[in-house]
Amino acid sequence: MLHNDKLVEIVGVTADIRSTSLDKDPVLMLYIPYWQRPRLSAALLVRTAMDPRGIASGVRAAIRQVDADVPVGEFKTMQQVMSESVAQRRFQMTLVILFAAAALALAGFGIYGVVSYSVTRRRAEMGIRMALGAGAAGLQQMVLWQAVRPVAAGLAVGVVAALTAGRVLSSLLFQVSARDPLTIGGVALVLLLVSAAAAWQPARRATRVDPVTALRFE
Repeated sequence: MLHNDKLVEIVGVTADIRSTSLDKDPVLMLYIPYWQRPRLSAALLVRTAMDPRGIASGVRAAIRQVDADVPVGEFKTMQQVMSESVAQRRFQMTLVILFAAAALALAGFGIYGVVSYSVTRRRAEMGIRMALGAGAAGLQQMVLWQAVRPVAAGLAVGVVAALTAGRVLSSLLFQVSARDPLTIGGVALVLLLVSAAAAWQPARRATRVDPVTALRFE
């Protein structure tokens, strides 16, 4: 292999690695012995079974024994290096999570308001159903199903859209699949639980309607 017009021998091939940032694709990398390509600075990677923060003084001492004039820079653990690499992306994801939580809360309040208004408007209907023998459990299930049904339809559309958009999002993720079934299923389950919880109280109120009072109200 030619490198800088010099013939060099290839001794091995390694897998692709991310050398600049974890959220960027691997770049072309060539490993050359240090004595063949002197540099003004270098990084020393030390593997230990002990606490990495507890061996800093020992590493400094070992470097000074080799060359006391070599300046030793800052010590960082691999966890710190990885955390700093994705710090900006983590901040962006935190903002997305906050907006998603706010949207989920607004959706819950919206479902509660709509179902509560619907139950109030259908007070006479509830009374007639109960007068004809409808049980409290049946009325409650009816109200809950009518509240959750449009949410389920929206989730079906959202899941299809998420799977379609996964091709675009895959390039922005690291060691996470954009089509992870557990993540998609978990989000869908949370939305269904929030919608059911928001409709629970209006559904219970529908079962407490007195048929006589409801008919007189109408």
